[in-house]
Amino acid sequence: MLRRFKDILLNILKKLKPLKPIFEWIFSLEAAVASRWASSAYHRLMTIQWVIPPQPNYFDHHIDLYYKWLKSRSPLWLERGVFGTLALSGGDVLELACGDGFYARNFYSLRSRRIIACDYDPEVIKTAKKKNSSPNVEFLLADIRTDMPQGKYDNVVFDAAIDYFTLSEINKTMTDIKERLTEKGVFNGYVFVERKSDENSHREYKTYKFYNKEGLMQILSPHFKNVIVFETTYSDRINLYFWASDGVIPFTPSWPHFISSKCNDFP
Repeated sequence: MLRRFKDILLNILKKLKPLKPIFEWIFSLEAAVASRWASSAYHRLMTIQWVIPPQPNYFDHHIDLYYKWLKSRSPLWLERGVFGTLALSGGDVLELACGDGFYARNFYSLRSRRIIACDYDPEVIKTAKKKNSSPNVEFLLADIRTDMPQGKYDNVVFDAAIDYFTLSEINKTMTDIKERLTEKGVFNGYVFVERKSDENSHREYKTYKFYNKEGLMQILSPHFKNVIVFETTYSDRINLYFWASDGVIPFTPSWPHFISSKCNDFP
């Protein structure tokens, strides 16, 4: 029955071939109008959320997708998802301070068996469940300083939140993360570099500040045998990304997903 339906549909589409340019023009116009409308709508949403106090404790990354990316042409907001995905092994993932859940759904869920994504703000978890639900993603309300989800995970992801804790809280969190990782599990994430020119209002709430790669390495290396820290630089921000593990991490000799050639310019 399904095969017969497909044959009928294919015959209809073949008959419409002479009209393809007309349909293509109509749908291109529809797509252009929808794109402009969506971009404008998310611009208004961002204005309401971030100009009129109080500001939210998360950023709706659909604003990035439909408005900010098109306006700025900057891929900065995509980096965390791409670099984080490189470390995934297809197992269980714990995402700390997950925010609106955009990255759990749109980057990590297809490369993971199961994701536990948590945040301390009830409104954030409510938004995540509403906008970024997925069959293998579970959003939990939890303060990771005192109530980090239990279990063993192949990956722990912690993006843009480490520097909201005190040094003692960071060290305790590192210990808790290590306890939850499998023997060869990978911990990854990123932090902002603090610069004197930074005037973003959310920086006021930061407790521990990172000024360079070495500072982040000092936090991670006591807990993990293998650590890579690298930075990406933009006009308005510098990010420090990391992978840390007692096992294999991306772009090290034992990582099976790449090959390199030693050039004369390399040490």
